[in-house]
Amino acid sequence: MSSTDTLPPLRDVINTHDLKARKSLGQNFLLDLNLTAKIARQAGDVSECDVLEIGPGPGGLTRGLLAEGARHVLAIEKDKRCLPALTEIADAYPGRLTVIEGDALQVDPLAHLTPPIRIAANLPYNVGTELLVRWLTPREWPPFWQSLTLMFQREVAERIVAKPGSKAFGRLALLAQWRADARIVLQLPPEAFTPPPKVSSAVVHLTALAEPRYPADPEVLNRVVAAAFNQRRKMLRSALKGVAPDIEDRLLAAGLTHRPCRTGSARRVLRPGTRSRQGLTTVDNFRQQRSLSGSVDHTLFDILQHQRSFKARPSSAVDHTQHAGVSRYVSEQCDAAEVYTN
Repeated sequence: MSSTDTLPPLRDVINTHDLKARKSLGQNFLLDLNLTAKIARQAGDVSECDVLEIGPGPGGLTRGLLAEGARHVLAIEKDKRCLPALTEIADAYPGRLTVIEGDALQVDPLAHLTPPIRIAANLPYNVGTELLVRWLTPREWPPFWQSLTLMFQREVAERIVAKPGSKAFGRLALLAQWRADARIVLQLPPEAFTPPPKVSSAVVHLTALAEPRYPADPEVLNRVVAAAFNQRRKMLRSALKGVAPDIEDRLLAAGLTHRPCRTGSARRVLRPGTRSRQGLTTVDNFRQQRSLSGSVDHTLFDILQHQRSFKARPSSAVDHTQHAGVSRYVSEQCDAAEVYTN
């Protein structure tokens, strides 16, 4: 920590303010100031940035960010018990820390931040994924943030950075890598926290791209992949029925039907050009599609290309426009993947 930090050790802070972690708030406190400083450094040079921190708790990462020279830190904390400890940090760094008591899912932080902005947080486990998806799917891009440096359960972190073909690949990987570069920069064992969680944790660093890799409506893309990946062994026509009532006609128009696997198993694969309505493909079989690369491309492209028609559009109105970027992206990401919801 910086030599200007004259604050007491975090364990003393917790004892002084009787800050026992609450499971209902997804709290696990990181008490090693060397580790919190290391996490802060993963956010990069913050000397010319405002930093948004969610769930600072007793302020370990907050102190790390300020000691690393953050221009200004906005900390949003739901647990009012932590506010006196955070006030002590604000007093030690005059004018550089603003603390807001509130729910991060409901507070608009932009009124208190000046670009450029980075986000760094040991996210509460119970809201971490929802916050990440919100930050990745705003309607306008580039977003208000330059980078995200976030701690998750290691399993969640691995899903964010997963590549097609891996068991961890799914919705989070697709959404994260559509608009950002994502990598795991640090792993921490349960013993680093108080109380120790049952699983290991990891810090993921995401850097926003200037433009998404391929164009798509973020709301529609999020809705489609969430529905498609929710039950990977479910037929797509069933999984996506809530997205488009005429989804079966759209799947058929895209040439997505099935043929028996050569291995003789009951699972089906995609076959362009077949018109049978019997047994449209399951999402689980995306990983079998390298030899049938056009199938997933056509299907999700058709769904996304006609996103404005989800409210009401007759099935006969499906047209066959040339593939757009989003179809290639979804195909590339999904054609070898065993998909998961998160």
